Amino acid sequence: MTCRFRCGDACFHEVPNTSANEYVGDVIAGALSRRSMMRAAAVVTVATAAGTAANVVGGAESAEAATGAAHHPHHSPTHHSVPRGLRFSPVAPNNTDAVVTADGYGQNVVIRWGEPILRGAPAFDSENQTAAAQAGQFGYNNDFLALLPLQGKQHLLVANHEYTDEILMFRGYDPANPTREQVEVAWAAHGLSAVVVEGDRRTGELTPVLRHPLNRRVTATTEFRLTGPAAGSDLLKTSTDPTGRKVLGTLNNCSGGTTPWGTTLHGEENFNQYFANASRPTDKRYGIGTGATERKWERFDKRFDVAQEPNEVHRFGYVVEFDPYDPSSTPRKHTALGRFKHEAATIRMTSDGRPVVYTGDDERFDYFYKFVSSKRMRHGDSRAVKEHNLTLLDEGTLYVAKLTGDSPAIEIDGSGKLPSDGEFDGSGTWIPLATATAQGAVSHVEGMTAEEVLVFTRLAGDKVGATKMDRPEDIEPNPATGKVYVVLTNNSNRGKAGLAPADEANPRNSNKHGHILELTEQRNCAESTSFAWSLFLVAGDPKDPATYFAGFPKDDVSPISCPDNVAFDHHGNLWISTDGNQLGSHDGLFGVATKGARRGELKQFLTVPTGAETCGPVIGKRQVLVAVQHPGEIDGASVEKPASTWPDGPGKIVRPAVVAVWRTDGRDIGV
Repeated sequence: MTCRFRCGDACFHEVPNTSANEYVGDVIAGALSRRSMMRAAAVVTVATAAGTAANVVGGAESAEAATGAAHHPHHSPTHHSVPRGLRFSPVAPNNTDAVVTADGYGQNVVIRWGEPILRGAPAFDSENQTAAAQAGQFGYNNDFLALLPLQGKQHLLVANHEYTDEILMFRGYDPANPTREQVEVAWAAHGLSAVVVEGDRRTGELTPVLRHPLNRRVTATTEFRLTGPAAGSDLLKTSTDPTGRKVLGTLNNCSGGTTPWGTTLHGEENFNQYFANASRPTDKRYGIGTGATERKWERFDKRFDVAQEPNEVHRFGYVVEFDPYDPSSTPRKHTALGRFKHEAATIRMTSDGRPVVYTGDDERFDYFYKFVSSKRMRHGDSRAVKEHNLTLLDEGTLYVAKLTGDSPAIEIDGSGKLPSDGEFDGSGTWIPLATATAQGAVSHVEGMTAEEVLVFTRLAGDKVGATKMDRPEDIEPNPATGKVYVVLTNNSNRGKAGLAPADEANPRNSNKHGHILELTEQRNCAESTSFAWSLFLVAGDPKDPATYFAGFPKDDVSPISCPDNVAFDHHGNLWISTDGNQLGSHDGLFGVATKGARRGELKQFLTVPTGAETCGPVIGKRQVLVAVQHPGEIDGASVEKPASTWPDGPGKIVRPAVVAVWRTDGRDIGV
């Protein structure tokens, strides 16, 4: 059921990336107009020169990075104390229909799907849902969370609402014949929520401040601005928006990030599943179906029918920027960051104050990217400063990653066995795709204009030979060390006939448990075009010889499967939430040390209820927040036959919700 509603059964369809990472001119030619191809020819000379220059620099740095690749000693942890932040007894794997936390920790449900947050919104009534009510209530399937500062005991909680599961929302739901009201409720349940929450100074408990002036809902029908080089392009113009600069709504917002200038970023991920009747090669590369959709939205709005409105689908698949401190602001979709299934968007600043955004394309055999802004962040609260900072992600260069292993190919056999040097590691290059300036944009991909690169970014990655990865999801820079962690959730198709075999960066065939990559950018500069990499964690049962925990003894770690969203605590520990545990127990949240003698020691902090995925997370000094997404989402479940009774007990509808966890003795988390 989760596959059905979250990603449109992506894993049961043909892999969209069928390229050999060679020239794909036949695909481009079948999708782009002669007009655009002629424009592309005009920039080939400039683009090739720019790309060659960048790759020469990258190649030199890459060689240096490879020689400096870190090989971490595998110390015995016997005589060393547990790292601060991870001093708790691990939760055992379990199948309890509840949020189960480490001993000594309390919890509360902060806010549930349907709770009213705007003035005039009614109390939730599961038997009488309306679109008007839902537009003022907390949305469905909370994913990414941000907890932003306000004065005193209050904070501003921002949540993504990734997707809806109508079978668990509506009694008697008929998937073949949804009603207009049900569809409009679903439109209103997508998007974002901003809600003020108030903390209890004695505990970590949080409660929503309902109907606060800062509370806001963004839905599938909220107006957005398209910004950056592709805004206004013919590829983005529709019958209802001939400017190509205004779009209604955001869909399938998965993970995200926060910015140093006070906004939040949200990745539009599995947007493809909402669009019907596609036929173009470019649509196929994005996994857009040729028939009806699961939700049948195309029956009620032609913009979801590619046959009637072919460019509408090009207006989704971007990173959204949202200003939660200004309820009147118009959210933006940044085309300079490219169009694909963005899982996340996290920021690291350069030494001279320019943001670098890391983001993954959550698809089997697709790529991960970074965007380096050419504009510096300004400080202050004036309107001019705020407006400037909202343009930081519109000018700069978008790159895609190409990785090379340092072990003989014969030692990478798909079993996950470590090569003779004791690590999966190597070097990598950031390949430039397009550069945007105030005067325009230049493509670095032969045969594609900058607009085409940013709307058909997957095709650009194919052409430049990016490395096919095992579902790149969240990517997080460690604020303590500058190292960047790339989460690869899984890829059961790795090594299958006709598909990419195992390589050193993706070393297991039929990879159902996933792994985490650690990047060290050259000279620890966020704007570098090269990096060293190694596998930090290879997930699965520690008894499986194919697993790896940064060299830490495997009899001292918790089992983990399908890492998804990650976050850091202020000690520099990495916290990992999971999605789709393949080890027979519920998903959960784990903490792992990234440095010191106990580097790689992984401990489970909590588990979530039956059918749920662990999302968020937010790791503070005194509390941890997790988004419990799609509880009870088990095949065969429905409103009439629930698979979970969380969070309100028997007789109540199952509701996604946000949970806060804190130490009952009032001390900091894990110390």
